[in-house]
This record gives sequence, C-alpha cells and structure tokens, in this order.
Amino acid sequence: MVKLSSFLKKYKLHIIWGPFFKLIEAVFELIIPIYMANVIDIGIANRDKEYIVKMGALIVLFAIGGLTAAVGCQYLAAKASQGVGVDLRKAVFERVNCLSYRQIDTLGTSSLITRITNDVNNLQNAIAMTIRLAIRAPFLLIGSVIMSVMIDARMSIIFLIAVVVISLVLFLLITKASPMFTRRQTKLDKISLLARENLDGSRVIRAFSKQKNEINRFENAGGNLLDIDVAIAKILAFLNPLTYIVVDFSIIAILWIGAFQINSGLLLQGKILALINYMMQILMVLFIVAMLVMLFTRASAASKRIFEILNIEPDILDGDTKVITKNETVNKVEFQNVSFTYEHGEDDVLKDISITIKKNETLGIIGGTGSGKSTFINLLSRFYDVCKGKILIDGIDVKDYKVSDLREKIGIVPQKAILFSGTVEENLKMGRKDITKEDIERALKISQSYDFVSKLNGGLNFKIERDGKNLSGGQKQRLTIARALVGNPEILILDDSSSALDANTDANLRKELGKISGITVIIISQKFSSIRFADKILVLDDGKIAGLGTHEELLENCNLYKEIYNSQVG
Repeated sequence: MVKLSSFLKKYKLHIIWGPFFKLIEAVFELIIPIYMANVIDIGIANRDKEYIVKMGALIVLFAIGGLTAAVGCQYLAAKASQGVGVDLRKAVFERVNCLSYRQIDTLGTSSLITRITNDVNNLQNAIAMTIRLAIRAPFLLIGSVIMSVMIDARMSIIFLIAVVVISLVLFLLITKASPMFTRRQTKLDKISLLARENLDGSRVIRAFSKQKNEINRFENAGGNLLDIDVAIAKILAFLNPLTYIVVDFSIIAILWIGAFQINSGLLLQGKILALINYMMQILMVLFIVAMLVMLFTRASAASKRIFEILNIEPDILDGDTKVITKNETVNKVEFQNVSFTYEHGEDDVLKDISITIKKNETLGIIGGTGSGKSTFINLLSRFYDVCKGKILIDGIDVKDYKVSDLREKIGIVPQKAILFSGTVEENLKMGRKDITKEDIERALKISQSYDFVSKLNGGLNFKIERDGKNLSGGQKQRLTIARALVGNPEILILDDSSSALDANTDANLRKELGKISGITVIIISQKFSSIRFADKILVLDDGKIAGLGTHEELLENCNLYKEIYNSQVG
C-alpha cells in the first residue's frame, strides 16, 4: 500500500468520503435492531398501533438513509478503483516501453500481459473493497458487541466467545491458503504464454497437424491451475460450515439463556431478537473480513508483480546530449572490438567484431542462421548494449546519444513485417507530426509501394486490419520499408526485408535506394542477389567475421561466401 499511495493521492477525496458514507450506513444498521426490539417490546406488547407506525416509519427512513449512503460509497469506490487501475496500466505500459530488449526477454511477454490485465484487476478489486468494507466491517463488529453489552452484559459473553472462535478459524484457514495465490498467478502466466503461442502460431500448428499435441499442453497447464484452485477451494470450503456452527450454537445459547431470563422477567422478547440480529451481523462481518483477507492476499501478490516492473530501472539510458556534434570527416558507423552475449547465454553471439562503414556506403551482411546478423543491427540501434567494445555513429559512442536522437538517425525494417490496425497513412507516420504528404509519396515510390497503395480503396486512408491481415506479405514488407524511409533517416537498416519480394521488385527497390543521397544502407539478407552490388559485404559465421569485401573479392578469398553463392546459383 505504501508503493500504491502515489497512485491513490489523485483520489484522496474519494478515499476519505467513501468510507465515511459506509460508516453512516453501518450506524443505521446498528440502530435498526434496537428500534425493532422496541416495536416488539413496547408497540406490540401494549398494542400501541400509533407507536408501531411511528417506529416503522423511522426504520424505513433509516433503511433509505443507509441505502443512499451505500450507493454514494459504491460510486466513489468505483471511481477511485477504476481510476487507479487506468493509471497503473498506463504506468506499467510506459515502463515496459522504456525497458531494453534484454529486460523484456527476462520478464517474458506473457507474464507482462498477465500483470497488465489480471494483476491490475486484482488491485482494483482490493481498492474498491477497501473503500467499501475496510471501515464498515470492524465498525459493525465492534458496534454489534457494544450494543449486545448495552442490551445485556451477561449475554454479551456469548458474543465475545463466538468472535474469538470464528477469528481463530479464519486465521488458520487464511494462513494455509495465502501462499497458494502467488503460485496461482505463476500458473496463470503459463496459460497466457501457451495461448499467445498458439494464437500467433496457429498456421504452423495446423500445417504440422499438431493440434492435439497443443491441446494436451494447454490441458496440462489448465490442469495445473485447476489443481491449485481446487486446493484453495478445499481449504476455504471449511470456512462456511465452521463459522455457521459457531454462530448457530451461539444463537442456541442466546435463545436458551434468554428463555430463562424472559421467564424471570430480566429480559424482553424484543431484546432477544435484537441480540440474534447482532449475532447475524457479526457472522456477516466475519465473512466479509475473510473475503477481504483473501482479496488482500491476491492483491499483495499482484502488487509485488506490478511494482517489480515499475521498480526496474531501464538499462538503456540517455547519454550526454551536449557532446552530439556534426562531424563530416569521420566514418558513419564503426564497430570497435564488439562482443555480445544474451542474458543467460553461455557463448558470445558476436565475437570481437571490428568494421567501418563510410558515409553513403551500402553494407551487405550475409551468413548462416544464428551467425549474429540481427544481433549486429540490434546493437547498432541500441536495443541492447554491447558487452565489450564500442559502437560509434558519426564518431560518437551510441551510449552518448540521447536514445530518441539515436533512433531518429536510424530507419529500421525488421525481419517480420509488422503493421498496426489503422490507415496506411497512420502506419507510415507512426504518430510523428513532422511528416508531410511529399515525404510519404517519396517513401512509397522508393519502396515500390506507390502503385498498389494508389489502387487500394481509399488510398492512404485504406484501413489496415490487425497485423495487416488484409494485405499480402510483399505489400506489408514494402509498407514497412516506406515507414522506415518516411522520416529521412541517415542510416537505413533492411533486416531480411525483401524475402517476400519478387526479383524485379527487389532490383527496382535497390536501384531506388542507390539514388538516395546522404544515406548509409545496411542490408541483411539470406539471398546473395540482394547484397551482391553492395559497396562491401560482411560475412558472419558463428558470431565472427568470416569475410569482408566486395562480391568479387569474397568469391576469391572467402570459402563460406563461395559456398553460399554456389548453393544459390548452382
């Protein structure tokens, strides 16, 4: 709650007035049994209709007052809890977007989704129930005991014994069940992971006819969640019977002892009814307390998982922007003895890489799967930080750049063509306000997208579905290239981004890229035809440089490049 307090400040009035309204409702609930007792002991006993009507009207007014206070509290609790939920989700989402790839890899995407949804919901519920019940429950409990003492001090001993016994039962059951809630959230993460994998890879699963295998995996994960839910339910199943036994015996004791006192003239029938009402109120309060403890236990586990993210400091930090100057005499990109290992990885993915890329130069990168090609550009874009060595852009270490300034210099086309739901124009602009229609038209023409976009229904206003489902693979790739070009980057990175393009379109694209002045291009490809005419080609093998030079030089000097060439040409 201490960490959560910064999010609750905004709803300070809701948190103060909500419990106050609940307090008013609780006062009315405590008063009503006394008036009911008076109706029986005075009105009915004396057959005083006027008194019965007057007391009845007061009871109705108390009930209306309690209802009004309850509705007011409910409204304030909903506003505060939902508001905090929105703020928490926004804060978590913003923090996730500040984290490096390494930190996101460590947390896991499925776990992040569960934390933003399920865990925040648990905290929302806890806040709402705290405002509604955290004050009301103890006030009713203490008030019921006090009212019973005022009615008959000797009979109140039954109340005290009942409260102690039920509290002990609650403590034992909740202590047993509490640790299971944290384990339950971990099981829920596993289900989220499997669901996400199956939804993303549904075509692959069907292509290999592995539906039954995936169903079994999901059933096992669901079974694990079911097992822990059943274990929790078995423990909590004892709650109702045990508390009802205690309360029922308490009511029997009240009736038994009360009967003797009524016969002796020490107590009236209405007072007995009031005592039973207070005993039932105590029962309901203890049920509420049990529910609150369970809710707080879940919320505590959820809070730890949420604030685990919020407490993570991004490891990709802005550099000193004052050192950023324009230097036309140095190389555009330079890797100096760069090595890198992924989190929890054993071997270096890149090993002692040193290479220089001149301004306006085109570098092609080729190599086998797992050779470190994508890692090369992830380090250049500073999605990860190098473990050893330095990477310089315009003679300045990438760590010295402000991250936003660095990313503005670089236009990236990732391996997987990802488009977002919205119009073509919205996808190309990506929220940037400085993009003009001329920039968009130029980028579409260079990326060979202009013709097909012009034919779309609505052109730039054509609605793209989620993941670009209503476009072909080649169209999506060309639009992602246009999106990278539209900001006029100084460095353009094409990470195997022409795999879905035919040879003619690919050749035209490379031709148009060659006409752009002042841009350094890095092309990663599995096809030698895409990089053949690059100014120089980097051949990677198991994270090491296996060759560096032009196409002709590598055919002469690099056996690995020669093997790739022969395998594709024949």
